[in-house]
This record gives sequence, C-alpha cells and structure tokens, in this order.
Amino acid sequence: MEDAQGRAIRYLRLSLTPACHMRCVYCRPAFHTNHAPGMLTPDEIERVVAHLVGQHGVRKVRLTGGDPTARGDLLEIIARLARIDGLDDLAMTTNGLSLAAHAREYAAAGLGRVNVSLDALDPARFAAMTGVDGLDRVLRGIDAALDAGLTPVKLNTVILREQNESQLPALTRFAAAKGVAVRFIELMPMGPLGDEWADRYVPADEMRSILNDIVQRWTPLPQGSDSAKMFRARLRDGGEADIGFITPMSCNFCSACNRIRIASDGSLYPCLMDRPTASILDAVRPRFDPGAFDNVLIEGIAGKAPEHPSRGFVTMTIIGG
Repeated sequence: MEDAQGRAIRYLRLSLTPACHMRCVYCRPAFHTNHAPGMLTPDEIERVVAHLVGQHGVRKVRLTGGDPTARGDLLEIIARLARIDGLDDLAMTTNGLSLAAHAREYAAAGLGRVNVSLDALDPARFAAMTGVDGLDRVLRGIDAALDAGLTPVKLNTVILREQNESQLPALTRFAAAKGVAVRFIELMPMGPLGDEWADRYVPADEMRSILNDIVQRWTPLPQGSDSAKMFRARLRDGGEADIGFITPMSCNFCSACNRIRIASDGSLYPCLMDRPTASILDAVRPRFDPGAFDNVLIEGIAGKAPEHPSRGFVTMTIIGG
C-alpha cells in the first residue's frame, strides 16, 4: 500500500478511546470529558487490522488514545490483535498509571512493548503538567513493564519552555539507570497550546545544548523507520543512554512517513496534523465490507499530503499522537 508520494504504508496507529485519566497541558483541553460514545468494538477492530495486515501489508500496530487503558476491554483487544498472522509488532503508548497492576496481563495477552509518557521526574512539576499526582504510580509502572518483558520500554517526553526543559538532564540520567530509551518531543502547534506554541516551543537543538552539560559524546544510531533521531549518549558520569529527538517542527520526517491513523470513532487520518479524510464506520457496520473499506482507504491514502500542515486541526487526545 503506497501513497501518491510512493511512501509505503506499513504502520497503523489505532486510537482506542479519547478518554484518559490525565489532563496533560499540551494534549487535553478542559472541555474534553472521558465520555466516548460510538467507539469501534473489539470485533470491528480485529477485522479492520486483519484486513490491513493480510491485504495491505501493514506490519506494525500501536494502540493509542487518549489512553488505551481507559477501555475495559483492552485485554480482549490485545488478545484479538496478537493472534493475527503477519502482524510483526503490537505496541502500546500509555500514561503508565495502570501498568504496575496490569503489565503482566498485557504481556500475557500478547502485547509486545510499551511507550510510557513521562514529562517530569519532579513530583510537583509532573502534577502541574498532567493534572494528576501520580508520578510514583508511573515509575512503578515502568518497572513493572520491564519485569513483564514489555520491551524495549521507551519514554516519551514533550518539552515545553518554562515548564520542563530543566528536567532534561534528570530524565536522561533516569533512562540510563533503567536501561530504557527516552525520546524528547518538540511541541506541535495543535491542541490546547496551539495558540501559545511559539512561546512554549523548544527545538531539538536547544534540548541538545542543555544536555551537553551532562553528555560527553553523541553517537548517532541507525534511523530505521522510527520518527526519532536516535543517539547513544555517553554521559560525563560514565553512564550511557539512548536518546531520541522527535522533530516534527524543526526538521520534519514526512518524506519517510509510513503510517496512517484510525481514531476510536472510525475517522481515518492519513496525517497526524491534518484533517480526517473519511470515516470507516459505514464500511464496518453492521458488518465488515472489504470492498467498501478499501474504497475509503484508497481515498484516504490519496489525500496524504507530502508534508504535514503548519498547524494541526485536532487535539492529541482524539488522534493519539
């Protein structure tokens, strides 16, 4: 499956729900609630993913949200997707609040690995950014994910000026101590901070400059299909950490984009920052219609622009990053 620019689509990011138990300042506007009607069912999700894998060459699926753990049927969804022949990589991005309690269940159901959002290691700063006094729970969740074999565990950190850029060194040392990768993400002009983007944005070059106080040597790692530019960082204290920079604004990676997104309500997003091109609901309800689904998919892929717009149209809690 290729788009008009010849980019092969191999990666589906599937938002299971817009609901989340956090209210991160860059992600979820105050008016959003955890009420999420009309979501795709486990059976519908399985049929869609099986078709994308079997007929269109998708090889990787990441479950996103909101937060996927807000769905009571998450284990069923994981188990259904894990049994699809040809799906090589089933991953999940989560806020980590429930990982300590459920990491082993997720692994037993067939989940391969997790990314955990972690924007600060200072409890007060964490609570200010997420709206939840839950840092200890997230840290326990990271340990539980490692113990359960949901590896490689990766940490995702969105950097905001005057909020958590001072956390960069601590997060890097934490990643080195835990043996996990950390990816520092540039703020995008979408969602609650869209109008304040220019004041809150910290480019990756500035992040690296801050980290040079603790990093002795940067060694580039193979890029692959990851959106992050990865480095092995040799720290001045002798430790090592794998650090990535996700740079949608300072140096976009659109030319290598291999993904599409489907939201929990069936909206198809060929691009994170663009509008949805269509909905798949009529093609999956009351029963899955492969031909109708392919028509929607082809139309959507044809609408995938060479580069993302200068400003996003939806909030991250709906589309799932």
